[in-house]
Amino acid sequence: MSQQTTAAGGFTIRARALRIPLRRPTRISNRALVARDFLTVEVSREGTTGLGYAYIGTSGAPAARMLVHEVLAPTLASIEPDDIIGAWEAMFQETLLIGRRGIVIRAMSAIDIALWDWRARQAGLPLAVLLGGSVRAVPAYASGGYYRADDPDACEAVRAEIRADRAAGFMDHKIKVGGLPVAADADRVRAALTVMAGSGRLALDANNAYAQPALAVQAAVAFEEAAADAGADGLWWFEEPLSPENIDGHAWIRERIATPVATGEIAQTRHEFRALINAGAADILQPDAGVLGGITEYLRVVRAAELHQVPVAPHWHANIHAHLAAASSACLAVEHFDLGKDIYNFEAVVRPETRMAVVDGEVVVPDRPGLGIELDEDAVARFEVAG
Repeated sequence: MSQQTTAAGGFTIRARALRIPLRRPTRISNRALVARDFLTVEVSREGTTGLGYAYIGTSGAPAARMLVHEVLAPTLASIEPDDIIGAWEAMFQETLLIGRRGIVIRAMSAIDIALWDWRARQAGLPLAVLLGGSVRAVPAYASGGYYRADDPDACEAVRAEIRADRAAGFMDHKIKVGGLPVAADADRVRAALTVMAGSGRLALDANNAYAQPALAVQAAVAFEEAAADAGADGLWWFEEPLSPENIDGHAWIRERIATPVATGEIAQTRHEFRALINAGAADILQPDAGVLGGITEYLRVVRAAELHQVPVAPHWHANIHAHLAAASSACLAVEHFDLGKDIYNFEAVVRPETRMAVVDGEVVVPDRPGLGIELDEDAVARFEVAG
């Protein structure tokens, strides 16, 4: 297994590539899901280790590990250990010629998150407190509604999942659309809202399902009609109906449907979020600290959202985003996946006592220093990809 270390800026840096299989055949509108690839980065100095991580995709973690050790970590050698922003700028500059998007930015994100975790641990503070927030419960919603081939009845699968989420205390929910014909997905929307019985909110995630804005509008109207049939007062949001590059298309859709449009989970760096805001392409922004450039860049994006009064619903990584939500006035809710759903499975390598706590449908910012999570080294060893 890879145990590489690189000395940089006074830190020892270790990156590991993890591939965690899903137990059941699962898909979204445009992708089959067999396993999740994650990159973990640990930065150690003065007896303290900070942990960062990012979701890389359904493959690619070994390439991200290589980028950390061969490209990104060496750029930190001349940076003062406490200069996290300087480290970010140095890495961003170094990647000018190899590409400042995709896997490169995700690897940068993991390093940046590790540096913030290290600083908060050094200070003996939860990250939320270091950033000006507090240890508290943060609104959250239960995410799910994926497509599974072994579900005999798609509508009943959604109903059963919503019932379980409600039993766990969640009032707000999100399910997938775009993976079935519009009428079949509308039936799933109707089924979910019928179980909700007028309490809570339902968001829909299309994962870039629709090839053209007009097709997305047709689908959205059908889903809105299904919501009305179920007696619901509309839908919470319609997420990523188009490819993320189609900024103007999202703005066009936003003008033509009643449901708020959400996007941004694939957007990288503040520059892409500036384009979304300037185009009026989103009612709700969905930054992901593991995608857009880490905590440093997330804070820049959220401050811009606050300035323009655009609400934020961060994508994935509740263990990180709970802290960031507690240090911001813009967050609507944090996305939460129960590990038992076997969808977002990073917590399979997290020690159980440091996993995300949920109380009455809210995620609880831990009072432990930093992010407050610790890796289960036995689990890491099972899922690490040899280098």
